[in-house]
Amino acid sequence: MRHLPTRTTHTSHRRVIGALAAGLLCTAGAAAPAVADSPAPAAVTAAAAPQSGNGLALTPPMGFNNWNSTHCRAEFNESMVKGIADIFVERGLKDAGYQYVNLDDCWAKPQRDADGKLEADPVRFPNGIKAVADYVHSKGLKLGIYTSAGTKTCDSVGLPGALGHEYSDAQQFADWGVDYLKYDNCNNQGVDAKLRYTTMRDALEATGRPIVYSICEWGENKPWEWAADVGNLWRTTGDISDSWGSMLSIMKQNLPLASAAGPGHWNDPDMLEVGNGGMTDTEYRTHFSMWSVMAAPLLIGSDLRKATPETFEILSNREVVAVDQDPLGKQGTVLSSTDGRWVVAKKMRDGSRVVALFNESGSAQRITTTAKAAGLPQAAAYTMRDLWEHATYNTAGTISATVPAHGTVLLRVAADRKWAAHPPAVELGLNGSALVEAGRTAPLTTTVTDLGRTPAKKVSAALTGPSGWQIKPLSPTGSPTVPTGKALTTRWQVTPPAGTATGTYDLTLSAQYRSPAGTRVRSSVPFQAHVVVAPPAGSSYLSDLPQLSSANGWGPVEKDTSNGESNAGDGNPLTIGGTVFAKGLGAHAPSSVEFYAASACNAVTAQVGVDDEKGAKGTVAFEIWADGTKVASTGVLTNAMAAQPITADVSGAQVVRLVVTDGGDGVDSDHADWADLRMGC
Repeated sequence: MRHLPTRTTHTSHRRVIGALAAGLLCTAGAAAPAVADSPAPAAVTAAAAPQSGNGLALTPPMGFNNWNSTHCRAEFNESMVKGIADIFVERGLKDAGYQYVNLDDCWAKPQRDADGKLEADPVRFPNGIKAVADYVHSKGLKLGIYTSAGTKTCDSVGLPGALGHEYSDAQQFADWGVDYLKYDNCNNQGVDAKLRYTTMRDALEATGRPIVYSICEWGENKPWEWAADVGNLWRTTGDISDSWGSMLSIMKQNLPLASAAGPGHWNDPDMLEVGNGGMTDTEYRTHFSMWSVMAAPLLIGSDLRKATPETFEILSNREVVAVDQDPLGKQGTVLSSTDGRWVVAKKMRDGSRVVALFNESGSAQRITTTAKAAGLPQAAAYTMRDLWEHATYNTAGTISATVPAHGTVLLRVAADRKWAAHPPAVELGLNGSALVEAGRTAPLTTTVTDLGRTPAKKVSAALTGPSGWQIKPLSPTGSPTVPTGKALTTRWQVTPPAGTATGTYDLTLSAQYRSPAGTRVRSSVPFQAHVVVAPPAGSSYLSDLPQLSSANGWGPVEKDTSNGESNAGDGNPLTIGGTVFAKGLGAHAPSSVEFYAASACNAVTAQVGVDDEKGAKGTVAFEIWADGTKVASTGVLTNAMAAQPITADVSGAQVVRLVVTDGGDGVDSDHADWADLRMGC
């Protein structure tokens, strides 16, 4: 939930981007759904014993929470909650493992009754909470509820919190039939976090009802170090928002905490934003993939009454859900993370490994690892199941793919004696820059590489693009056989029509081949070509030039104003240390903006610092990169500092990238200004 003390300002971006207190309602672990056509098991290990005190949530909780889609708007009511329960059953989400239908803030009346009891808002829930719980239970589902470990909840109205009422409130929840409690952190009166959360644990246990316990103290007191015997899950970060930058920042904070997670006690990087509209379907698949690899709770945060078929397809992918719900309960660990190419591996109970190849960058990249690096035993070959494409291959040991910008390829790999029953895996690759000027020809080279132990037969490649684009092969597009480790390499000329507007355009590399047994296989990978315009000679403000790509931690990168809030165009004049600047970019950490320099520019200059609009908050660091090499940085800057000059030599670079990091102390109102930002060409 976006638990801000007031809903009209965004006071702290540790509590807003990643923001204040979104919690999750936990669930007793559902059995992992069966995975059709998944790799055959290798050596099976015993499931880990539950380590939480109440024996609940043995796999990460799965369900729904209304906050991300409704906040405290009037549409959050009894009818909506019942409708979500109906959709769980009708659309197969219950069968996929989703159990909990959870109420967030704003379900209660502003005051307790004369006996000090909580009461449901009579407008939102005219029949009370027990009636809603009974309905949800009648569907074979469970109900969750919310309150705060303070005198009031986080909503600006200030609804009753549970501090000092723990035993009474816990008993009310139990009497209503509540199965899950999300316990927030607002208005806590400075009482020690461990004490507040332990008191509610004891109160829940005293009811005798099994209630999954979600600790939502935003990671402020490092609950991964102490909460395993207190709650079933604990928030590791501030709130998520429906943006690529927010999701990415939270993922990076949660990944290093793998050792703390296990059956009954989970790291919670906040609810899912899948389907809320602020990211692409590619980015939502990454969101869902990485939450599953991290063994995170999967609480749907979109209004399923309005969800698209693509949203249901992502949320109901049982092969990915099975990764999250694996009974061994291991959170994935990072094997590598160089230049935005992430490899994260998760050990599964059947001995297989799930490997996420995640591309953080704005362009397609090849990401590779090996079965050995993922922790698998030596074998002649391995089966490799693509969990989004639902196809199985054999590999000689290389795990590799060209991954689209902001995409994730999710593979389940096993040392399986039946590997030869599957066709060889091939990797589709792209060499060379996908930057091209309108009306001019750019060279591209594609590869179709056999990763399998068996050869690929009758291999052919095709490259397609938008209508009107000329794409011409300059070398053979087919080969009778591609042996293990070898590739079909094809050179192409790509020419967008004269007058094509600057921007990104979709190209697709496709391949067809046959296995030795004659099975026909088709494979494709999308990537983006960027139609660019060379910057003019002389000195130009970068805010006046087109961007190749942009990612921002809160809202969009703004031109000639500060970051402001989450909507485009809501910034203020760029102001650093009381000095106002007319030109520049307003960003929010973590941020990355790329510009085309055409190998014709020599220097980037700016005055940089934390914008004054957040008062004393914010620490950031600025970096300038030229074709993948960092050529300038500032170190950590604070709001107390005046604008600092930064200059970078970008001679010969095709692409200049401007990066803002959070200064190493977590994202908290990190509004960063690239003031008076110029590039000389």
